[in-house]
Amino acid sequence: MQRKRYAPGRTGSTARTALGLTLGLGLAAGLVGCSSGTPSEDVAVDAKAGLAASAAPPGRYRTLFEPCGAVPRAVLQELLPGAAALPDPERDRAYRGTAAVTYDTDRRVGCSWRADTPEASHRLSLDIERVVSYDSAVSDDDRAQEVYVRKQLAANIPLPPTAPPETGGTPTTGPPGSTAGTGGPSQQAVTGGATPVNAPASAPPGSTAPTAPTPTGSASGGPTPSGAPSPTGLEPRVLEGLGDVAYLDDVLGQPRASSRQRSVSVVFRTSNVIVTVSYRKEAVGLAGAPDSGELQERARKVARLLADRLEE
Repeated sequence: MQRKRYAPGRTGSTARTALGLTLGLGLAAGLVGCSSGTPSEDVAVDAKAGLAASAAPPGRYRTLFEPCGAVPRAVLQELLPGAAALPDPERDRAYRGTAAVTYDTDRRVGCSWRADTPEASHRLSLDIERVVSYDSAVSDDDRAQEVYVRKQLAANIPLPPTAPPETGGTPTTGPPGSTAGTGGPSQQAVTGGATPVNAPASAPPGSTAPTAPTPTGSASGGPTPSGAPSPTGLEPRVLEGLGDVAYLDDVLGQPRASSRQRSVSVVFRTSNVIVTVSYRKEAVGLAGAPDSGELQERARKVARLLADRLEE
């Protein structure tokens, strides 16, 4: 019987082709099996893979208004009484104001006005800052509040106490999350870290503990030079109804040989914008110290105008 001639590669090619088809079908089946999971499983995996921490909300304001045009001329005429007597070109310059030099007018702007007479010098200045937080976990408003609190403490005006928790405890004097409670950094910043002068001392029964003297020359309370605010509502204090938070500072400068100077500042925060209104008067000659009530009312008028402008 004649044997069949062997043809190299024919039988092997057929086997390899069959094996390839088998593997291909198996791979296809495997792919179908991999994709046959439930849709919820696929979504869950994708969501976890692309999950990112939610950023704190941005502040309300992205730009700032032009400050030199923010105060009406009628108000400037009241705050700068000496400008009316100036020659026309000088009077126009006085009412026009001088813009502050800043590097980014979307972040900070300012303007100042000044008018001098032989009897007195008046100066009004504005500083408007838009605070931006570069920490995704801290909002612009929270960062602005931190800046505002530092300003208020630097003016030696205590923060208003917050309501104590329902479970009891000592009221705090700072924003939530701060350590401004009793003995905390913020409280120490207000008191200078010293023991309160009215704290009980170890003294024999019936005796009176000595009281530390109150420094003079400060406009924030205690014996002050003639013309300083008296504790009758004109002392430096927290203000209500102006922005989100606000305070007023009143400082009587040291008397000079020929003049007396008083500076009033109103600072308020609305969302992520902090506004500082500074109004200063220097009385020349034999005139007494500038009136605290008059300067405070004028500074607060400008602050209210700017607060309304931010609400537009």
